[in-house]
Amino acid sequence: MKSGSCLIRRKRKVIKGLLFFILQKIFRKEAETMAVIYAALIVKGKKSIADVPEKIREQVKDVLIDLDVPELAE
Repeated sequence: MKSGSCLIRRKRKVIKGLLFFILQKIFRKEAETMAVIYAALIVKGKKSIADVPEKIREQVKDVLIDLDVPELAE
C-alpha cells in the first residue's frame, strides 16, 4: 500500500511542477504584453516611465529604446 501513496505523491508533484511551468509562461507573456502597452501609452503622452510598475519598467525601457525614443525611457 505504501507504493500506491508514493505514486500519488509523485503524480501530484509532477502536476504541481507542470502547473507552475504553465503559469510562468503565461505571466511572462503577460508582462511582455503589458510592457508594450505601457510603452505605447508613454509615446502617446498618457503615462510616464514613473507610472510603470517596477517589475516591468526595464522591459518598457527596452521597448522604448527599440522604438527609437530612448529619451522617454528616462
